[in-house]
Amino acid sequence: MIHEIDEALRRLLAPAVTGDVAFDAPTRDWAARRNAPTLNAYLYDIREDVARRERGAYAERDAGGAVTRRRQPPRWFRLSYLVTAWTSRPEDEHRLLAAAMALLLPHEVLAGDAVPESVRPIAASLPISVAVPPAESRSLADIWSALGGELKPSLDVVVTTPFPVTPVYEVAPPVTEAEIVVRGLDAAATEVRPRMIRRAGSRGGATGAGSDAATGATGA
Repeated sequence: MIHEIDEALRRLLAPAVTGDVAFDAPTRDWAARRNAPTLNAYLYDIREDVARRERGAYAERDAGGAVTRRRQPPRWFRLSYLVTAWTSRPEDEHRLLAAAMALLLPHEVLAGDAVPESVRPIAASLPISVAVPPAESRSLADIWSALGGELKPSLDVVVTTPFPVTPVYEVAPPVTEAEIVVRGLDAAATEVRPRMIRRAGSRGGATGAGSDAATGATGA
């Protein structure tokens, strides 16, 4: 799923640059090897969007309405990218960043073909934010220090997406008939009356749980 979001961003950013859209960590060694104008979208943080978390499982049903299995709701995650421009001149880098902003800002969500196939059954669109101040627990200066490079102008781009793999619990087949045994108060004088219970719509003419079988037994 993460690599599919990478490709969605690549398609959005590609018209802004004649060179490449990269996803490498922008370290000094990487910068030294770069020999063409480049937009870099470095995935530096993955966090769950706990405000979207749902509790409890939901039921999946077949065409007849019977529960076939239960599934935990999807968990949503915020993928944070550090988008930077790399050329030989700062002025050209600023032009690249401006072009990237012009391509990203019109999109409040990723929709249509930009949504990865793996998450389309869950969400038809994915929220995207551009240049919104990061959480207080994240400092871009600290990120650059960890990368061993010098601080550069950058765009903080965040895509919020569900993770498509969720736990699934199989359920037993629905009960279609059962036998009820009725016993008297005196254990020595026990009366047994078989009675059949069928689910509504099952064969045999029963109209719902508690209906008598064709044997003629009427229950207790």
